[in-house]
Amino acid sequence: MSMQVFVVGVTGRTGRLLARDLLSRGDVVRGLVRDEQSRREMAGEGVAAVLGSIAEVDTDALARMLDATDVLVYAAGSNGGVREVTKAVDADGLRTALAAAGAAGVDRFLLLSVLPEAWRERELEADEEYYFHVKKAADVAVARSALEWVILRPSLLHDGPATGTVTLGPAVMHGEVSRSDVAATMAEILHEPRITRRILELDGGATPLREAVLAAAEGFSP
Repeated sequence: MSMQVFVVGVTGRTGRLLARDLLSRGDVVRGLVRDEQSRREMAGEGVAAVLGSIAEVDTDALARMLDATDVLVYAAGSNGGVREVTKAVDADGLRTALAAAGAAGVDRFLLLSVLPEAWRERELEADEEYYFHVKKAADVAVARSALEWVILRPSLLHDGPATGTVTLGPAVMHGEVSRSDVAATMAEILHEPRITRRILELDGGATPLREAVLAAAEGFSP
């Protein structure tokens, strides 16, 4: 069954891959973009984008954009940059999206988060430590919401080719996973309504992606 999906962060590397995957399934994809050039580019790919910045849009304005939306995906992120941007996108923007979903009657919400252990083998600077603190707080805000939420925490992301195989479960070891496999996993989860109110962690692995999602839906990890 096709869905109407609104993606915050649709112009990001993972968000764009997700949009392409969903469009190939026959879903309607809309998203938030910051300028007219991006809007035209996304329109060329089949995404009906609307102008606005998640760091600036208010709850009422975003709620109006969500008309007829079945699920809101929050794939925007600061990637551990300066803390002002992290606060605006990963904290304030996320809370705006949660409130807008509730106001618009959008029950389903998928958050692309981060595996807490990612980068822990490195010496992190203060802004990066702040980023992980904010991402954890965002997970808590989503998990405490009244929505039918899913939080996906991928390992360290890379831009290599999709493998079509992953490790997916409530807790996995930290490694690396391609953005293409992350996007494909998100699309599968969106089309699996049995997965709800769950935190799932994702890493590269040997289980075919669809099998991994089905196993998660049935309550076990392959």
